[in-house]
Order: sequence, then C-alpha cells, then structure tokens
Amino acid sequence: MMKSRTLSKSDIKSLNKELERLYNIAPLGKKDSILLVESNRKYLKVNNKLSYFYYNNLLIPTLHLLSENCFLKKIIIDMGSIKFLCSGADLMRPGIVDISEDIKAGDIIVAVDVNNHQPIMVGEALLDSNNMKTQEKGKSVKNIHFVGDEIWNA
Repeated sequence: MMKSRTLSKSDIKSLNKELERLYNIAPLGKKDSILLVESNRKYLKVNNKLSYFYYNNLLIPTLHLLSENCFLKKIIIDMGSIKFLCSGADLMRPGIVDISEDIKAGDIIVAVDVNNHQPIMVGEALLDSNNMKTQEKGKSVKNIHFVGDEIWNA
C-alpha cells in the first residue's frame, strides 16, 4: 500500500539540515512542494520529481536528480562495467578509470561512465580514495541504486 503526505515547514527545515550535513547542500526552498511517499520504501518527491530515497535511514539522491545536479563525489568507470552495475553488481576495481580525491569509506558516491559522464550508479564507498587507487581487484563500492532498478523506474 502506498501512502504519501506533504512535508511541513519544520520537516523541510530538518531535511535541509540533513542534506547540508550529508552532502553540503540545502536545495529545498520554501516554494518547493515536497511529498514523502511510502510504499515498500520511503521516497521524497520534490516538485513532482522523485529526488531522494531512504536507504538504512540515510537520505540518498536518485540518479534522476544527479543527472540534473551532480553534487556527490565521483568515480569514473569504463564502459564495460555498465552492464554489470545495471544488473545490481557492486563496483569492482578493474572497472574504475578515475577516483575523486576526497572519498572516505562509507561516503555515498556516484559512478559515471567515462564517455558521457552520465550517472550510472549510486553507491557506498567501501574504501577511501587512496586505498581504491592502490587496490588491484575486489569490491570498491556497494551498489545501492542503478539505472533500471525499482527506484529508477518508480
């Protein structure tokens, strides 16, 4: 069953505080219409666009939002990795082309493709930048949301 409610001004204020703490942004304004949608997951619709979802009680931006405004730290991936990520696989080291400098383990990051720089996956970094750079194989990023998943299609 799907429930939804419009967020109050105080809800939006605390949401902005959370976004500022997590991502150093406060993108939600007084004129924005913000709807909390709950089904098997919790989503936030901003001005009728699915913009955020909750994962382990953490607010995560959707790929749709990131394709308009990419404010997450980035990892650039080779084109060969895309089909695996879009099947839900975690990001493995051989598929990484470039890594933002300041990633820490546990950070929410976005993986973009090397050719078009389009967001392909949102994930949780399993290592910091330096360790990812020296890593030769193995998992680097846990896949949370990818092109073609239930959030993408919601």
